[in-house]
Amino acid sequence: MKASEVLRRYKDGRRDFGGESLRGQSFRGMNLAGADFSEADIRGANFTNACLRGAKFGGAKAGLQRRWAVFFMAVSWFLSALSGAFSLWIGLVVIWTFYSDEPELFIVGVASLFVLAVFFIVTIRKGLTPGFGAVAVASAVTVTGAVAGAGTVAFSIAGTVAVAIAGVVAGAVAGTVAVAIAGVVAGAVAGTVAVVIAGVVAVTGAITVVRVVAAPVVAGAVTLLGMYLGWRSLKGEERDAWTRAAAIAFVATGGTSFRNTDLTDADFTGARLKSTDFRKATLTRTRWRNATKLDHVRPGTSHLKDAKVRELVITGDGQKEKYDHLLNLQGINLQGANLVGANFTGSVLKDGTLQGADLTDAILTVANFNKVNLQDTNMSRAKLKQAQLDKADLTGATLTGAYIEDWGITTTTKLDGVRCDYIFMRLPTKENPEPHRKPDNPNKNFAEGEFVDFITPMVLTLDLYHNRVDDPRLIAIAWQKLVQENPEAQLELVSIEKRGKSKDKLLLKAETSPQVEHSVLHSEYFTNLQHLESLPPEAKQALLRERGEMIQILAGLLSTKHGSPEVSVNNHQTQEGDKNMAGDRNIYRVDGNYSEGIYNE
Repeated sequence: MKASEVLRRYKDGRRDFGGESLRGQSFRGMNLAGADFSEADIRGANFTNACLRGAKFGGAKAGLQRRWAVFFMAVSWFLSALSGAFSLWIGLVVIWTFYSDEPELFIVGVASLFVLAVFFIVTIRKGLTPGFGAVAVASAVTVTGAVAGAGTVAFSIAGTVAVAIAGVVAGAVAGTVAVAIAGVVAGAVAGTVAVVIAGVVAVTGAITVVRVVAAPVVAGAVTLLGMYLGWRSLKGEERDAWTRAAAIAFVATGGTSFRNTDLTDADFTGARLKSTDFRKATLTRTRWRNATKLDHVRPGTSHLKDAKVRELVITGDGQKEKYDHLLNLQGINLQGANLVGANFTGSVLKDGTLQGADLTDAILTVANFNKVNLQDTNMSRAKLKQAQLDKADLTGATLTGAYIEDWGITTTTKLDGVRCDYIFMRLPTKENPEPHRKPDNPNKNFAEGEFVDFITPMVLTLDLYHNRVDDPRLIAIAWQKLVQENPEAQLELVSIEKRGKSKDKLLLKAETSPQVEHSVLHSEYFTNLQHLESLPPEAKQALLRERGEMIQILAGLLSTKHGSPEVSVNNHQTQEGDKNMAGDRNIYRVDGNYSEGIYNE
């Protein structure tokens, strides 16, 4: 089906193009959102800059058209022949130098073999790039030590080694291209071409039996090293990743292109994606389950460039695996994945989906789950310390036994239908495996819906955490300034808590109106505080005198164990209509707002 026909039918309301042959068609810049291309043949199709939000490509076949595959295979065989020719040259040079009566040529042969041996060993163990460095060092040492000042010999050694390296690189690229196009068999054929050319011509030019044996051995060794490196790079070895990247980029030139395409919520389940270009594509919540040849695509900077992550999105099995501190997982689709005990510490999964995933015992500390779909996930016993959950959807999630110390839920976090029998407010230790359990009674659990009622008031507060308290009076001034300059925020201080083992840290909690941005108020408050702390002593004293008695009272409430001044907290009881308030409390006013702070010494 032609692209023009697809667009015409799409405009008429058709969305099902499953099983159609769209080979080589151009859909560049078209809007085909929601279209169904399941089982379609999209080899060589161009979707560059298109909008394919929600499109389905389940079981589709992407990659090269046949004519491009033939062309690239021919290129691979040419490189193989070139590798064989280079290898032949090396074999003949070595034989001639060993059977020559000229001492200089003998030195060239010995030195070249030494340098090549170093190159082979280092390259096999560590990769081509370290091999190049080893050649440079070995060549310098060999030439300097053996024939200092002999320019002809040095040039001969350098030339021999350079041709050998060229042969290895040509072989590596040839093998990689061949396997990238048509698989292991094609790679083996490409390697055979190189070895046959090197061996046959070497035998033809040989004179003695020894030479007949030696020439193919040396030439074949150079060729086979190149083919081995090509095969190794396609297996995902990081040592020679650049050869793999170069070969895949070369082959993908004629393949299916999704470059700069919006593939938000698109589905590639079971699709064959060899030689496909996804550079700069929007892959938000794009599904890859059971896709094949995803390791043969051009991923750009997306999460698909990580081999371990590719395996995860394909199989959905990341049990007990480590995916920590990965900053490019934004928009990842792990719907229904097995992530039991997985570690995502510090990773960014913003805008993605983990709907229905099993995150039991997972380590999610400091992970970014902002705007992530976590509906119906099982996060039992998961560690959620400082996890960011702004605008995340936890509808129907299970949180029983989770550790939620300083987790970052907000008023926009959806908690409808959360299932939770009990929760821990701190991370476990050997001494205390169940710290700060809520409900406090180990024999009591939250009733249905009770956890949400318990946690919601904590969400509605602005939290101002202080790692150190140099002068409580400055904190009081910064707080007063925040209240005065943001009347629409309706700030009301509701609690003051001492934190840390030495009780030298401070947490202020304040209720606000639902509409305000807590992040803006948080930034403004600490900017003011830092400015106050930077003032010279004379300016601080003048400011304190200006603010007067109210600051002294509030500063007393803010004083920590090592701070001053101290204030006493007296029991008192007030009567207001039918409402009684009793206990150890401080009641004070901030700019006319009635506030109440609990202050425990």
